[in-house]
This record gives sequence, C-alpha cells and structure tokens, in this order.
Amino acid sequence: MVGGAEAQLVRLAARLVARGDEVRLVSLLPTEAYEKEMAELGVPIVELRGGRVRSAAFVVQARRALKEYKPDVVVSFLYQANVVARVAAKLAGVPVVISSIRSEFFGGRARELVMRFTDPLATITTTNSALAAESLVRRKVAPRDRLVVVPNGLDVSVFDEARRQRDATRAGLGVTGDEFVWLAAGRLVPQKDVPNLLDGFAKHRAAHDRSRLLIAGDGVLHDDMVDHAARLGITDSVTFLGIREDLPLLMASADAFVLASAWEGLPNVVMEAMAAALPVVSTRVGGVAELVDDPATGVMVPPRDAAALSAAMNAVVELPADERMARGERGRAKIARDWSFDGAGDQWLTLIDSYAK
Repeated sequence: MVGGAEAQLVRLAARLVARGDEVRLVSLLPTEAYEKEMAELGVPIVELRGGRVRSAAFVVQARRALKEYKPDVVVSFLYQANVVARVAAKLAGVPVVISSIRSEFFGGRARELVMRFTDPLATITTTNSALAAESLVRRKVAPRDRLVVVPNGLDVSVFDEARRQRDATRAGLGVTGDEFVWLAAGRLVPQKDVPNLLDGFAKHRAAHDRSRLLIAGDGVLHDDMVDHAARLGITDSVTFLGIREDLPLLMASADAFVLASAWEGLPNVVMEAMAAALPVVSTRVGGVAELVDDPATGVMVPPRDAAALSAAMNAVVELPADERMARGERGRAKIARDWSFDGAGDQWLTLIDSYAK
C-alpha cells in the first residue's frame, strides 16, 4: 500500500520521468512500499544503510551518491531525509535543495530545532497544508518567506473501477450484506493513535453491533493493538489487514472511513477516502479541515477523544443511506475539483523549474 509521503514521491517521480527528466531515488528506509512503482518508471534506487552512528553514516553515503550522480535538484521528504539531504547536498555541491515537511508535528522540539538550524542549507521548504504551514511558522520551524504550500494531489480515476467491484471485494473480505464497514488505513505508529481508534470503535459498536472495522497497514504497534482489541472485546469485529496493495478496492468495500490521528499534515488517506465517495470521520488535526467540510462531507472531532469519535461514528451510521451516500459524493466532487494530482504536480514542476535554472 503506497500512501502518504510515499504516494506523493512516486507521483512526482512519474511526472518528472514523463517530461524527460532523469530521476534517481536515494532512500533511508526499506523501499518495499514503492519498489515496484519505481522499477516500472525506470527509476534506480540507492538504499542507504545506517551504521553505528546512524545519521552520520547516512550523510556520508548520501554525499557519496550525490557526488556520483551530480543532480541539479534534490527533493527530500520527511524529517530525517530532510536533514540528511540538506547536509549531504551542501557537502556534495548540489545547487538546489527542496525540503518537504509532510506533517505539522514530526517528533518533538529537538527535531524542530534541528530543522530550524539547518533551514539555511535548503533552497526552499514545502509543506502540504496551509494550516500546517501557519503552525510551522508560528513555532519557528521555518520562516514564512522560505516556506511554500504544495498540496497533496490525487488521481480520482483509480477509484472508479474499484467501486464497480464492491460486492466481490466485500465477499472476499468475508463481509456479510448487512454489515456496516468502517475502514482505517495507515501505519500502526503513535501518530495514528490506533488506541483511540479502537476505544472509539468499541464504544460505537456497543450501540451498533453490525459495525465492523477494517484496519489496513502495519507498524511497530501491531501486536500491541491486536492485544488492545482483545482487551476491549472487539476482536471478532476488527480485522487487521496488514500492508495492502489494493487500497482503492478496500475503500470501495467500505461504507465510511475513519481517521483517529493525534497529528497530521494533509493526510493523503483522507483524500483517497473522499475520492472513493466515502463519508469521513476524522480528528481535527493538521490540514484535515481543508479537506472535510463538516457536516457536508464528514464529521471532525477533537484528537484523543474516544467518546467524541464514537459519537461521530454513531451519527454517520444513523444517517439515512441516501444522505450518507450524498456526503460521500460531495467529497468526491471536491477532491476531483480542487485536489487533483495534475494541479499539484504542476505546482511541483513549477517550483522545481523556478530554482533549477
């Protein structure tokens, strides 16, 4: 399942390749999530290996790769890659470095200070949400005149065929006809606050015993979350699907989408749920309010509030079916109109071209 920053990285690479640019990926993390896509694009991958002094080892290896490749522009995504790219590109003499902060909060004050002090090493920094940008400027993570918003983008057409396969997908997942399926998707890490999701769902299911929760994704908290679901007595109604490559089909199989994150940037997965015409229940974090119109396309609740999350889920289930579907269709229309990857991709290319002269 390629989602979040990885999805944007793959789509940007595809746009660059399509116009004839030479692209190479240097990765600090295992590349299974996007290895197939990059191979199809003909993009070689250099996977760095952390040593005893992990960050220093990454910088040394990244500098070596950049010296060999001699790129005109380096674009980096996420905190550690931003720091490594800034330092290594400076040492390698790369003329343009574009950093990208993909979440309003990314690991505490120490990381924020590192980003602030290395900011002069970058040519410009992007983020994907106007609300996140305001927060980053307010906290002095990046100066206003060196931070630009480039929103996430999405190709809504990939969800059309999936919607036509809804019945078959539900049958394959063992969903019975009258079950109301909630889908959550993302890494099982503290940011996504899966305990809050499970607590909220347990309260919700006490009032709606035909509800079922599918969780797509994996991470360091997987075993703990399986145990947490067991303690709540909801094991029979929660399915941990692991890493999936068929997110559009999973979206099509669901009746609504739920996000319980403690913090976000502009969550790609909410855009995908809306593109799949699902009503959304989400915590009000990061740029979610730029996507979800409450109550026209979904419901937003405070983070870390399982009771509020449960009440919002109850409200969606209790809507008349035609109104619930109308909310989903309004969400899909909004994503198609305002958040297409063609528009976001054009912004990326314009930004890159404005500095790579």
